[in-house]
Amino acid sequence: MRTGNRVQSPMSAIGRGVRRSVLGLSLVGLSAALLTGCSIEEASCGGGEYPVLAVGSSGSSCVPNGEEPPAGYARYPEGKVPEHVGDKWDEYWSTRTLDENGKVIEVPAGE
Repeated sequence: MRTGNRVQSPMSAIGRGVRRSVLGLSLVGLSAALLTGCSIEEASCGGGEYPVLAVGSSGSSCVPNGEEPPAGYARYPEGKVPEHVGDKWDEYWSTRTLDENGKVIEVPAGE
C-alpha cells in the first residue's frame, strides 16, 4: 500500500484502525458514564479488609479479614455496613455510632 512518498504495509494500516476503534469505544464509554451520572465509587476499605466503627465517636477504620476489631472499635450491625464512600450507610453512620452496649446512638456533639 502506498501513501504519498511512504510505503506502508497493510498490517500497519489494520493496526492503526484497531487502535482508533479502541480509543473511540473508550471515549464513547466515558461519555456515556458522565452523561448518565455514573461515577467511580471509592470503596470503604481495600481488598481483604472490612470496615469497623469507632465506639462512642464518629471514627471508622479498616481491619484485615479474619481479624477482630481493635479495642474501641466494633463491627457495623449486619445489613448496615457501608461499602462505598457516600453510599446510604456511609451517610447514615456520619451522624450515628454505637455505644459500649452496641446500641445505635447519635454522634456526641463535637465528635
